[in-house]
Amino acid sequence: MGSADVNESQASVAWGNELPDWVLLMAQACDRSSQAAVAKRLGVSSAMVNQALKRTYTGSYTTLEARVRGELMGKTHTCPVLGEITTRQCLDEQARGYAPTNPSRIAIFIACRRPCPHFKGKPK
Repeated sequence: MGSADVNESQASVAWGNELPDWVLLMAQACDRSSQAAVAKRLGVSSAMVNQALKRTYTGSYTTLEARVRGELMGKTHTCPVLGEITTRQCLDEQARGYAPTNPSRIAIFIACRRPCPHFKGKPK
């Protein structure tokens, strides 16, 4: 580790031997740019990234992990409506919700709730 690897070092200390691969990769991405830039890329707040690196985030790490795996690690899965998409894109589509005037949004909304293993919300 070089002297510029502040985020990686911080994550290593905070997580110790339990440092997940996705947290390490997020820390390295932050060292290459900034926490704010990585947060923007992931679609989360910079506070969430900062707290995750310090292991002080009090919420669930599940969605952040999925965003990191999709955006920074290229993890994909098959959506019945959109085809092959990243985990990050899947989460973004879920967050967009229902739009009764848009046939694509309707199809995605329905497909997400037919139990999709990647759906993070509550089925309606």
